[in-house]
Amino acid sequence: MSNALTVPERVLRKDRTLLTISLIGLTGLAWLYLYLLAADMAVGDMHLMGMGKMGAMGGPMPWDGKTFLLMGLMWWIMMIGMMVPSAAPMILLFARVQRHNLPHENPALRITLFTTSYLLLWLVFSVIATWLQWWLSEQMLLSPMMKTVNPRMGTVIFVMAGLYQLTPLKQACLENCQAPLQFLTTHWRNGNTGALQMGLLHGAYCVGCCWSLMLLLFVGGVMNLLWIATIAILVLVEKLLPSGSLYKWISGALLMCLALFFWQ
Repeated sequence: MSNALTVPERVLRKDRTLLTISLIGLTGLAWLYLYLLAADMAVGDMHLMGMGKMGAMGGPMPWDGKTFLLMGLMWWIMMIGMMVPSAAPMILLFARVQRHNLPHENPALRITLFTTSYLLLWLVFSVIATWLQWWLSEQMLLSPMMKTVNPRMGTVIFVMAGLYQLTPLKQACLENCQAPLQFLTTHWRNGNTGALQMGLLHGAYCVGCCWSLMLLLFVGGVMNLLWIATIAILVLVEKLLPSGSLYKWISGALLMCLALFFWQ
């Protein structure tokens, strides 16, 4: 029996390889940007944030429209770097189904619409996170490296994240992220508009699942690359685990226990 691949199988494999490389490249570029930004900020250079050099006392820097725009861009790129790896199984499966259903059409546009609309939901989150960061900075609750200077604030964020892990809303959102095939079967829409709608819906579930974990960035430092990577790994593990696992109870209890280290 011949093991040669058929033409559709070769096309599907080639598409999957190109898409995988594209997702890896997108993630890599996002992390490269974060690395360069963190390196500049470590020596007091805030030009990439539209703020210039930090003062000798490292005090709070003034915000303006340009600063807000650049901070929002920083948050969005960070979300791309953190979330694309965990969204990759859904994107790859969506691409495979599109190619299977339409073997004689190029699915690139629909894959792009699905992925872009997914990331647009994280853009919305990034705008909200930027506004929160601005407010916290105005209240002098964040250091120039965007880390809370109030231990009790860190406690509140950890407790909130831990409690949210146990809520039905969190579980409903997580189940839609853990089962790509079930999501596509349940929410499938045809055409370009359908791809856009599915990407937005998946993005909404993903933000609903992970927003509280992202707020932990204010505790460990928004520009702390190790902390960013740790949260990204937690999100990835959470999505790869089977639905109904004990992870939510373990992670919720762990987060609330960590809150004790910030209480004074």
